[in-house]
Amino acid sequence: MWARVASILLGIWLMAAPAILGYGEPANSNDRIVGPIAATFAAIALWEVTSPIRWMNLPLGLWEILAPMILGYNDLAAILNSFAVGAALALLAAVRQQRTQRFAGGWSALWRPKLLEEHQPAGDDTIAEPDEERKVSAARK
Repeated sequence: MWARVASILLGIWLMAAPAILGYGEPANSNDRIVGPIAATFAAIALWEVTSPIRWMNLPLGLWEILAPMILGYNDLAAILNSFAVGAALALLAAVRQQRTQRFAGGWSALWRPKLLEEHQPAGDDTIAEPDEERKVSAARK
């Protein structure tokens, strides 16, 4: 979670950096476009089920690293800022979030509870995995 919060702050920084550091075009426009996109992806990735969205910040970080060369920045502050923020965004995209629940099953969740019930002895409601128990009780309702 800390990596997502840091990425959100980096996105906000990218939006504010042109005014704070005082650099102009084309770095100004680039940072004001990439910043909100990076912050949005990081905010979406805060939740466990949507955490794979964090990988969308990897190409944004790589773009920030390459943008000074491709767009031809002429301000040293803009170049250094772009390299630093780009590297941080790319590295933070690789940080995994600790999982507290499993979100899986997909279409197999429709028939797996029946298979589990068939293998249960009569009258025995105990199941080894808690998430499987939740699926079985939901299927019985």
